[in-house]
Amino acid sequence: MLIIDRFEGDIAVIEDGGETFDIPRSLLQENAGEGDVVTEKDGVYTVDSAASVKRRQEILELQNSLWE
Repeated sequence: MLIIDRFEGDIAVIEDGGETFDIPRSLLQENAGEGDVVTEKDGVYTVDSAASVKRRQEILELQNSLWE
């Protein structure tokens, strides 16, 4: 799973299974943000909205379980 870890200027840092690599921010959709899940096809990175929402929900559930 490819996840946008952070932006550093015109560079996006992508996490892939614990490893990271950099891509030009211009290869991402304009609405891409930190924490979004992306897919790559032919050198273009597209946000997977459904996977991003699911991942955020799982993180929230994990956070909430820590307070129970």
